[in-house]
Amino acid sequence: MTTNGLDVERDGALLRLTLDRPGQRNALDDAMTGALIAELEAANTDEAVRAIVLTGRGEDFCAGFDLATRDGGGPRPRPGSIQRRLPAQAHRLVATVCTVQVPVVAGVRGWAAGIGLHLAVAADFCVAADDAQFWEPFTARGFTPDSGGTWLVPRRVGVTRANEILVLGRKLSGVEAAEWGLVHTAVEPDQVAATTDALAAVTITATTVALGLTKWLVHTGAGLDLERHLANEAFALELSSRSADFREGLAALRERREPRFEGR
Repeated sequence: MTTNGLDVERDGALLRLTLDRPGQRNALDDAMTGALIAELEAANTDEAVRAIVLTGRGEDFCAGFDLATRDGGGPRPRPGSIQRRLPAQAHRLVATVCTVQVPVVAGVRGWAAGIGLHLAVAADFCVAADDAQFWEPFTARGFTPDSGGTWLVPRRVGVTRANEILVLGRKLSGVEAAEWGLVHTAVEPDQVAATTDALAAVTITATTVALGLTKWLVHTGAGLDLERHLANEAFALELSSRSADFREGLAALRERREPRFEGR
């Protein structure tokens, strides 16, 4: 199904989301942003979904947000429109990628700029073409990053390298992005799809409950003191140890066989 510039495909336990505005290098607009949020939030409560793959149609992943769509020639919005809009749109989208409790695997070819870079980095795994281009264009255009860029990038590469990307606007190839730790791996362009799907296949056969809770622990841990984080670990362990997959894992250990996890 294609709607609002987003192609949505279900393949068993895999939800495949493809940004589908190749003529605009898959730059997001309001409709695409809303459609992505809706699909991700639905996946978070759909027990049949065990992994999400996020890619772009054509030669690019996502060249950022299509600001031209906001310039409709009408009256200027009243002051505060950005502050009111972002929490419900771009910010909500990136936060949802980070918090949806199934693994998200991004496959990046061509440009990943601005919010496109942030979507790629927010994913749990990002496979990049070795000639992909990662760029933060904000300061070069006279404004500041949004959609989590100044939170995500330093956590991936450290503050020193984040300043090169965010403040100086340094572009990184896919190879450099992998070397810096911004993405999971870089491969030949014609191998991006296969590598992305292979990673998703691994997560689909894994313990979905435990993976989702581990993802939650990783994303919340940096902002907590040790005592609170250990309490969260105990909470996550309590939930995961009540899952059917935990019982299957123990049975497989006792019977000396490979486990057959069902994501429950």
